Amino acid sequence: MTRAVLFCYLIQVMTTLNYTIMILAALIIAAFVLNLPFGYFRGNTKKFSFKWFLYIHLPIPFIFVLRTLAGFGFNIVPLMIAGAVAGQIIGARFNKARVS
Repeated sequence: MTRAVLFCYLIQVMTTLNYTIMILAALIIAAFVLNLPFGYFRGNTKKFSFKWFLYIHLPIPFIFVLRTLAGFGFNIVPLMIAGAVAGQIIGARFNKARVS
C-alpha cells in the first residue's frame, strides 16, 4: 500500500471515530438532561419512598431506548449511569437551592 492510501484510510477511520465520540457525548448529555427534572422532584420526597424510587428509575427505559437506537452495546452503560447520576444529583441541588 502506498502512503496516500494509508493516509486516506486513516482519515476515514478518524472521521468515523470522531462521529462515534460525538454520538456518545450526546447520549451522556441526554442522560444527564433527562435526569435533571427527576432529580429535582426527588429532592422533595422522603428517602426510600415509592416516589423516590420512581423518580430514580423512571428515566432508565428512555436512556435504554436512546442507547439502543444509537447502536451502542453494554460497554457504554457505566458512562450513561455516570451521566444519569450526575443529573439526579444536580437536579436535587437545584431543588435544595430553591427551597433554601
